[in-house]
Amino acid sequence: MSLRDAYADLVLGSSCLGCGVPGRMLCAACRGMLPDSAREVRPVPCPPGLAPSTAAAAYDGLVKEMVIGLKERQLLALARPLGDLLALAVARHVDALPPAAVVLVPVPSRAASVRSRGLDSTRALASRAAVSLRATGASRGADVTVAALLRTRPGLQDQAGLDAMQRAANLAGALTCPAPALRRLARRHREAVVIVCDDVITTGATAREAQRALAVAGLPIAGIAAVAATERRRHLDTRRVCLSFTDVAH
Repeated sequence: MSLRDAYADLVLGSSCLGCGVPGRMLCAACRGMLPDSAREVRPVPCPPGLAPSTAAAAYDGLVKEMVIGLKERQLLALARPLGDLLALAVARHVDALPPAAVVLVPVPSRAASVRSRGLDSTRALASRAAVSLRATGASRGADVTVAALLRTRPGLQDQAGLDAMQRAANLAGALTCPAPALRRLARRHREAVVIVCDDVITTGATAREAQRALAVAGLPIAGIAAVAATERRRHLDTRRVCLSFTDVAH
């Protein structure tokens, strides 16, 4: 353990989320075990018309602890490794597209959640992903920016604890794309590839609503990128069947 890690453990009482070793919230060994590529994912059942979607990891284990740590416990040091994972998911889309400016549009959190947490975690992840894409060259030389184009309507419920049908009903018409945000984007880019970013793809309802709101505003999206996707399982003929996190070969 380095002197820096020892100091962090003494003063902050921190330890690695993965292995529990005192020191940094994510030790070098556990960070080295994080995914280094992304894959295509499809929720099952999939919302009709959902754009191509990618994620770097399954929403389980260490990655799940990291997402919860950032969102619920405001462990800001986790924004960097999670943003780097999101960058992998974005890069999967960029690799399949012609060169163009890339605009990352984070799925917005409810205003009440942002106020209570003091953090818009998805926007923070998108900002880090943009930095990572430029630094690693994964943007293929394209200008990568983040634009918070979407807003939530009043009365939107927290999605936690809702099933697929309840999530879809809660999110119907929940997002809008105000004209001032569009004007700012138009001034910066005459043409751009738009990618919706989220932390976790669960049922796909949130991503589909973001896609709808942007399409209504005249902005078709190239894809949806997330840090992780849930693995939905059910019992079928006494076997457990993974339904949503699939590796689609190219």
